[in-house]
Amino acid sequence: MTDKEASEGAKLNDDEIKVDLGNHVKPVAEDATTCADNQSHPNGVEARTPTRLYKRRWMIVLLFSSYSLCNSFQWIQYGIINNIFMKFYNVDAFTIDWMSMIYMLTYIPFIFPVTWLLDKKGLRVIALVATALNCAGTWIKVASVRPNLFAVTFLGQFCCSFAQLFILGMPSRIASVWFGSEEVSTACSIGVFGNQLGIAIGFLVPPILVPNVDDMDELAHHISIMFYITAGVATLLFILVVFVFQERPKLPPTQAQAIARTIPPEQYSYSASILRLLRNRPFVLLIVTYGLNVGCFYAVSTLLNRMIIEHYPGEEVNAGRIGLTIVIAGMVGSLICGLWLDKTKTYKQTTLVVYFMSLVGMIVYAATLSLGHLWVVFITAGALGFFMTGYLPLGFEFAVELTYPESEGTSSGLLNCSAQVFGIIFTICQGKIIDHFSTLAGNIFLCVFLLIGTIITAFIKSDLRRQNANQSVKATAQEKMSEQDYGATALISEPRTAASQA
Repeated sequence: MTDKEASEGAKLNDDEIKVDLGNHVKPVAEDATTCADNQSHPNGVEARTPTRLYKRRWMIVLLFSSYSLCNSFQWIQYGIINNIFMKFYNVDAFTIDWMSMIYMLTYIPFIFPVTWLLDKKGLRVIALVATALNCAGTWIKVASVRPNLFAVTFLGQFCCSFAQLFILGMPSRIASVWFGSEEVSTACSIGVFGNQLGIAIGFLVPPILVPNVDDMDELAHHISIMFYITAGVATLLFILVVFVFQERPKLPPTQAQAIARTIPPEQYSYSASILRLLRNRPFVLLIVTYGLNVGCFYAVSTLLNRMIIEHYPGEEVNAGRIGLTIVIAGMVGSLICGLWLDKTKTYKQTTLVVYFMSLVGMIVYAATLSLGHLWVVFITAGALGFFMTGYLPLGFEFAVELTYPESEGTSSGLLNCSAQVFGIIFTICQGKIIDHFSTLAGNIFLCVFLLIGTIITAFIKSDLRRQNANQSVKATAQEKMSEQDYGATALISEPRTAASQA
């Protein structure tokens, strides 16, 4: 071999190393899959697959957040003006509570078939069904604004609650399918952010749009305005999803996602996946703790109007503002936690700290609610929301880490199913405790279960499988680069050695 040939060989190897070295490679689109299939480690270990981040990913997650917002707004729009809807439809408080709890009840029996559909049909089909159902539910409500049509408004709420099935488990799936390993927690937080913002608007807007007036015709007019606005927004979002929402990027964003794509569909069994998850002890513990925490949040949100009105009569608008404070503070907490996880990967430690602070926040909120100072309630409710609502994306992302390479939709579905079960139990029990004893007793009831959840969280083993998969592929690629570099050096030195011997 001549010096020129050796130099050319070394240059070629250097070029290959540079391609492998970049975290996101940008080959010609048509050749990317072929290139990925042909790259393998000499020892049979698969090397790094070409990956790429697309700008479109931000449009996808923001569109998802928007229709999640529209749906979650309707979850609380009845409960936060509980007394007004009781008067308009001539029903009792427990019946109006079911307008929120129907979201939880619908989720429990249907989440497993919907998760199976997500795995089989993908993100786009699920997004279309979610927005179509949500849009239909809003228009049914528009037709229900008469005191004798409570059954119709309940049907509309049921339709929206069914749409929620196709929304709640999506944030972690969208984050994994579209975003890089350094962005997944932030992207998941943005996805959850939309849901939280919808709840915040649901706390704030209904008390403003629907004042507590005695004239039934005027009250019907205010309610119809709220329903028409919601229906218009839901229709616009459905149209946007039809024309904008995309199934997945052409190239995977991460090595973990590239590996997931190589699993043939016929080798995937949904029932087997469920069984594997239920045998995963850390994940089972997380299911319980997530359900306890989020169930408490659902109960506090559903019964907030009743708790505030009991101590501060006539303060429906401020009850909504307190709910807004809880959720806005939680949105800030969610984003901060997402950014923190992307930088530190300390899933277990962060989850435990946030859970413990949720308990502290609940204790302080319960102790100060009856003091007679609304400004104190605003502060304590904000502190509670920062940690309790901020926990939502933490649970999602921790679950994905513990269960990789299982479907993100399946793990998220099990978490949400637990949250709905505990949400119904806590809402009914706390409501009965408030009716028979006091709001303080009802809040102490929730504190007990948050304490139990904090203790269980401490026993969850931190087995970060997704992070380990990404690091394993990177290590394999570095090993391959070292071998190529050694080979190139040998090719260069070989003719020099021969020349010196001559």
